[in-house]
Amino acid sequence: MSSPYYFIFEYLLAIGSIFIAVIFTVHILRRSHQPGGAIAWLLAFVVLPYVAVPLYIIIGGRKLKQVSQEKNPLSDEGFGSGELPMAPPRSNMEKLLIKAGMPPTREDNIVVLHHNGETAYTVLMELIEGARKTINITTFILGRDEVGRNIVAALARKAAEGVEVRLLLDGLGCLYTSGRFVDPIRKAGGKVGHFLPVLPLRRKWSANLRNHRKIVVVDSESALVGGMNLATAYMGPYPEKTRFLDSAVFLRGAAVHDVEEVFTSDWHYATEEDIPSLPQISRDAPRGNGLIQVMASGPDVPDDLLHDAILTALMEAKERIWVVTPYFVPDDTILKVLLLQARIGKDVRIIIPKRSNHIITDFARGPAIRKLVENGANVFAYPKNMVHAKALVFDNTVAVTGSPNLDMRSLYLNFEIALFHYSAAEIAQTANWMEELIMDAEPVDVESIGFVRECFEGMAGLLSPLL
Repeated sequence: MSSPYYFIFEYLLAIGSIFIAVIFTVHILRRSHQPGGAIAWLLAFVVLPYVAVPLYIIIGGRKLKQVSQEKNPLSDEGFGSGELPMAPPRSNMEKLLIKAGMPPTREDNIVVLHHNGETAYTVLMELIEGARKTINITTFILGRDEVGRNIVAALARKAAEGVEVRLLLDGLGCLYTSGRFVDPIRKAGGKVGHFLPVLPLRRKWSANLRNHRKIVVVDSESALVGGMNLATAYMGPYPEKTRFLDSAVFLRGAAVHDVEEVFTSDWHYATEEDIPSLPQISRDAPRGNGLIQVMASGPDVPDDLLHDAILTALMEAKERIWVVTPYFVPDDTILKVLLLQARIGKDVRIIIPKRSNHIITDFARGPAIRKLVENGANVFAYPKNMVHAKALVFDNTVAVTGSPNLDMRSLYLNFEIALFHYSAAEIAQTANWMEELIMDAEPVDVESIGFVRECFEGMAGLLSPLL
């Protein structure tokens, strides 16, 4: 026979769980959650309160007030100087970004697009080896492989030569390479920072909010920004059959200053160390024709800036909307505009991997893909390799590159960095590369699905706001 104390404990536990669930329910309804995410959490509180309550404590937040107050990804002082070349805004999207606190479009940048992991790796290693003063790097994943070891060794050599080396690693993506693996850098005098560790052993931690940015800045003069992590799956000295298809952008010019401001803000937040004021771009520096606007988004930005910028560009598009993304899980608003634009005859093309490295997102994308095809959009599945590249082209007016995927996590949760290209050359190069992908891809047709897949897609869709 059970002890009466057991029943009392069980009763108090049930009452306590209900009370906490009610508190969190009010918290969810007061915050700016997306409807899908709010419904998913509320359903979880009702069905599995013992699981949902601690899970919400760990991963439920997407905008940390503390982060927004302590950390500004691009300070007014950093990008507001009149000494940097800038162009006047030419679209509502540019105005939106500037009003939200992002820098204006910079003129005279040298821009080289890399859609090959071998060329990007070569450029990266040349940048590191040629550094004279500083090397600042942020990555989501540092591979415990040949590429990771080569980069760590190169950074350690430069630190030993007296170059200021800072390597910022995401707390989750670099969980297994942030300790002894990078000790050579520390021992040589370089510095390694950890961005939002997963375990709550420090004041600043998160199991959910991740720094997905990939940034390399050398001597405040050259930068590499894109989707490639520092691992063999993304780049390397030799071709790999299983290497992801990815992209990166090499920059020289005024936009490098804005990219480094993002790194400086991230570094200060993660390490509480101030980096001396960044030097201004020299007027004697080589100049190109690239028009670049840098955008940082994430929990350190009060609004959902990435989402709003993409939505604005979608609504303003007059001819074409082309998208390359590894994970296609847009929210209802973006999907609705895509459907409307396809329905009225705009050239909407979505390029995705036939199978990604995350099976849940492959299930979650199913309903949106079928709706788009049914409404006249062209969806292409790339069968050869995992497509990890991220890019968007709107008409002949703007191309977007960088680290964000077109999914709920990048739109609402991750720390991301994007480059908005307004130069005709970069827009054309990006569009031509997309056409090359399409030539090797398979058109996706509308097909009926069975009951089991429909259930899996429904479950994946319900989980997508929480992924």
